[in-house]
Amino acid sequence: MSENTSRLSAALADRYAIERELGAGGMATVYLAEDLKHERKVALKVLKPELAAVLGADRFVQEIKTTASLQHPHILPLFDSGQANGFLYYVMPYVEGETLRDKLDREAQLGIDETVRITTEVADALDYAHRNGVIHRDIKPENILLHDGRPMVADFGIALAVSAAAGGRMTETGLSLGTPHYMSPEQATAEKEITNRSDIYSLACVTYEMLAGNPPHTGSSAQQIIMKIVTEEAAAVTSVRKSVPPNVAAATAKALEKLPADRFDSASDFVQALKTPSFRHGVEGVSGAAAAPGRRSDPWVLALAAALAVMTGIAAWALLRPAPPRPVARYNIDLPEDQRIGGFFARIALTPDGSRVVYSAGTGVGTPTGLRVRQRDQLGTTSLAGTAGGYAPFVSPDGSRVGFSAGGELKVVSLRGGPPVTITDTLVGGGGATWSPDGFIYVDGQGQSPLVKVLAAGGTPEWFTRIDSANGETDHLFPVALPNGRGVLFRVAYSSAQGETDIAVAETATGN
Repeated sequence: MSENTSRLSAALADRYAIERELGAGGMATVYLAEDLKHERKVALKVLKPELAAVLGADRFVQEIKTTASLQHPHILPLFDSGQANGFLYYVMPYVEGETLRDKLDREAQLGIDETVRITTEVADALDYAHRNGVIHRDIKPENILLHDGRPMVADFGIALAVSAAAGGRMTETGLSLGTPHYMSPEQATAEKEITNRSDIYSLACVTYEMLAGNPPHTGSSAQQIIMKIVTEEAAAVTSVRKSVPPNVAAATAKALEKLPADRFDSASDFVQALKTPSFRHGVEGVSGAAAAPGRRSDPWVLALAAALAVMTGIAAWALLRPAPPRPVARYNIDLPEDQRIGGFFARIALTPDGSRVVYSAGTGVGTPTGLRVRQRDQLGTTSLAGTAGGYAPFVSPDGSRVGFSAGGELKVVSLRGGPPVTITDTLVGGGGATWSPDGFIYVDGQGQSPLVKVLAAGGTPEWFTRIDSANGETDHLFPVALPNGRGVLFRVAYSSAQGETDIAVAETATGN
């Protein structure tokens, strides 16, 4: 059992008995657990630490309540949700069976009747939820469970709850909601207003994959897939599988339209089209089809299509191209005599956007007077309230909070103001700390020791690295988290006989 699983088991010991890990996705790790009160098996989903680190537990629990009221035969219900020892979790029934992803991985393509049936039942669940004001936002084969062949949609509204609880800061976590292959164009371009028609598009992608064996847009990277979603029409499903009935191909094509207004008004309308043999959409029901026999393409139509394609390509390129590198600016910062950087553990921390400098102020080797903040575009500095005696500052990945050491404690305070919160007073030293995108703070241990890690949301600290004393190592200190959250740089000190230091990196997943 991993360290995280052990801590989770201890935190939930009075309610759930963790049995084993079932799998992990982009937002959560799933465990099989025993509901002790009701004596039943449940699927307990725990949000990833890097996601939980930017969410407020109260807000997440409040938002997720809106999904608990959904009661539908094809919607997996929500049993419970909450937070425990820094973990944000929600609980759903444990369904014996497989996901649609498992079935597609095994069979590649499904029968047409089975595809229409699964799409119909999932669409029925979506239509019910949409009429109750809930958009799923993450429809994909992994979220469709098959119990005795009957589909049940999981994680209903979880993406919405996470997005709302994050207060629009999802991009700062390095995570995204939605899976690239099944994202609607408006999701791919980060539109703020997501409607029920986004779910219809995603369901059509799943339908297309059940029929064709692949989603409508594929690529070697998420960026390539998103570019195709925004700029390219999906190939006709009949070009891959000729046996698909015209009305099924046409209904799928209409649900895959780029503009939400060109799709079906509701999921039930999508179902009606799938069941109506006479339904057609466009010239041939799908893009890329040949013109009707005897019809000649007028030159002005071709010219207009070419112009639109060029403009669409330019717009997509402007939207998705990497931001140009910022110019380097070099300048001096002059600080007042009584506000200069000082103290034995003096450090400088920068917010990710470079707009603010945070440092420990002091006049000598003694205890610093506290943390100060200087806006890059201002001449003066301001004292950060609640940080008296604080030193060795470090900034959260989203730039909203500052961690620091003071009086043998590791603390965090918001740059917007408010009292500091003590993260831990155990194991940690004061030489330095860093806040990683994986949701943990990595800090010097007390004395000569390995590095320590602790959840940024608070919790029990634990040793992270291991001292290789056989190789003469005596101390690990001054950690710096890598931007991708996968490693931590730090200094390795050796015995005085060797009198040298090295720079090393430890994997966040293993500590090696």
